[in-house]
Amino acid sequence: MAIAKYAKFQQYKKLIQSMPSTYTEEALIDEKFLLERDDKKKLEIYYAPFEYVNEGAKVVIVGITPGMHQMKKSFSTVIEAARIESDNEEILRQVKNNSSFEGTMRKNLVKMLDELGLNEHLGLFSSIELFEESSHLVHTTSVLAYPVFYNGKNYSGSTPNLLKNDMLKKYITEKFATELENLQDALIIPLGVNVSNALQYLSEQGLVAPGNILSGFPHPSGGNGHRHRQFAENKAVMEEKLNNHFIRVKAVK
Repeated sequence: MAIAKYAKFQQYKKLIQSMPSTYTEEALIDEKFLLERDDKKKLEIYYAPFEYVNEGAKVVIVGITPGMHQMKKSFSTVIEAARIESDNEEILRQVKNNSSFEGTMRKNLVKMLDELGLNEHLGLFSSIELFEESSHLVHTTSVLAYPVFYNGKNYSGSTPNLLKNDMLKKYITEKFATELENLQDALIIPLGVNVSNALQYLSEQGLVAPGNILSGFPHPSGGNGHRHRQFAENKAVMEEKLNNHFIRVKAVK
């Protein structure tokens, strides 16, 4: 099962671990890691080891796509793992732990989650524990599993439109939707309007239960100057959705 589950990682593992411990960004944006390209739309998708799925998670936090920073962290984690005996699943778990929502973004994210009371529903003092000792409760992921670059820069989900590009839409309806199949009781928190739109689309296709989606959550990036207003405007509705989700999950159990 593990071999099939992580077949793509097995394909690239030795290639990544053969790289030097210090490398340039150009070494990652290389043909040998290229998965797909849409020349007309100036889009490129590259491999990075983000296959791990925490199937026991109670919360799923979803971004658009891993950026260059996350890509570098993921490669460094795999290169470091070559020094010790680690199975593929443990390496990929470490990749997720080391690469997800670092720095200011994590601080902003935790603050908003605590304001909504997510920590209380999970029995935590603070949602920061989701990235520390209680990481078993959360699954971090992206609607586009692998790093996507538009015109050589991190893809934001807007240009081209995430749901109007066939190459990108395929990753949403196939890989991402399949990933969520094993997380049916989890609360899904899409970060920002583009991710929310993708989840809404999957919901309309009957692939995700609408009651599990905490829509309205702003992207926690420091570059999102509207996040405070967006959060305030949607807070009451999100609190109600949050409460209803956990009530429903407890009732089922």
